[in-house]
Amino acid sequence: MTLVTTPNLTDADGFYAALLAAHKGRTEAESHALNAQLVLILANHIGDAAVLREALELAQA
Repeated sequence: MTLVTTPNLTDADGFYAALLAAHKGRTEAESHALNAQLVLILANHIGDAAVLREALELAQA
């Protein structure tokens, strides 16, 4: 599997709105926890360590 870095969401605006809604009313710490849990859930879904390492490197650039 290769990391997809081109736009790939069918409803990017809808997802962004849902993400913002999930954070509404949360404290900063709660929002950080939500983001961490989301990252771990999606990492588990991807399941490919090489792809996840590539994503980590890209995110740090």
